[in-house]
Amino acid sequence: MSDKCGQSYQLAVTTQGPLYPPAEVMDADGNFVVIGQIPSETGISWGAAIVDKDSPLPPFGQVQPYQIVQELGRATKQYLRDIVLHTLPLPLPLNNYPMVFSPEQHPDAAREVRASLPLHEGYIADYRAADGRRKLAPITLADWLRAEGELTVTLSDDNKSARFDFRFRRLVPYSVYTVMSLREQDLATNDPSRPGPLGIPNVFVTDADGNAEYWAELPNPFPPVAEHRNRIINVVVLFMSSQQCYGGAIGRHGLGGDIHAHLKLRATSFSEFTTTS
Repeated sequence: MSDKCGQSYQLAVTTQGPLYPPAEVMDADGNFVVIGQIPSETGISWGAAIVDKDSPLPPFGQVQPYQIVQELGRATKQYLRDIVLHTLPLPLPLNNYPMVFSPEQHPDAAREVRASLPLHEGYIADYRAADGRRKLAPITLADWLRAEGELTVTLSDDNKSARFDFRFRRLVPYSVYTVMSLREQDLATNDPSRPGPLGIPNVFVTDADGNAEYWAELPNPFPPVAEHRNRIINVVVLFMSSQQCYGGAIGRHGLGGDIHAHLKLRATSFSEFTTTS
C-alpha cells in the first residue's frame, strides 16, 4: 500500500517487553511464561517457554541464555489451559532496566513490595469492595494466545503526523488496555528514553468478546536520520491488571508489575515512513 492509503500490520501475541524480566506474566510457581524473543546458546529467536525464575541476570544491555523449564511449542491445549497467568511481584524479579516509568506520580516505585497475584485479581489502588469491581474469570495461557490485532498507520497529507488505527479481537473481555510506543532510544544502554503512551488519552475497554478499537495521532513519529532522532519502531498493547491508566506514563511499575504486554510487532518496523516537524 502507499503511505496515503495506509500500511497495515498484523500484531503478534506476546508476554514480553524487553528481554528482562523475561516476561510480564508468571505462572503460579513464579516462573516466567514467555512468548517472545528467547536467548539461547545459539542466539535469540522467537519462541514460547516457561523460564526459570532463577535464570541468570546480566547487566542492562547484555544477554545470557534463559534457563528453560518447559518448551511450549508443542504443549497440549489442556496444558495451556492449566497455566493461570499472574502478575510479577514487587520489586520486579530479574529486572535490569534502569527506568522509573511514572516519575511524577510514583518516583519511588522500586521500593514497593507486593506479592504476585493472579492476573484477573491484580492490585487496584484505593480499591473498596463496595465500589463494584467487575469480576473476571482466571486468565489462562490458552485464553491469552487467542488474541488478534491489526494496526494501520497512515501519514497526514503534510507528512507532519501519523495516525495509528487498531482493531482487536479476543483480548481479555471487559478489561482495561493501553497502548505504548517503543522508540529507538528506549532500550539504549546510555541514557535510555522513557517509554511512553501511544496517544493520550491512552485507554480502551474490551467488550464481552474481548473486541475493541483504538486510534491515536502522533506528531512527527518517524523523523529522518539525525543525531538526536527517536523514531517509533514498535507498538505494544498492554493488559492493565491494575484496571487503570496513567496519563503521560505507561504504568507505575511497568514490566509486569501493573502492565502486561499482550500484542506487539515481532520485529522493529515503520522504516518505510518518514515524517517532518
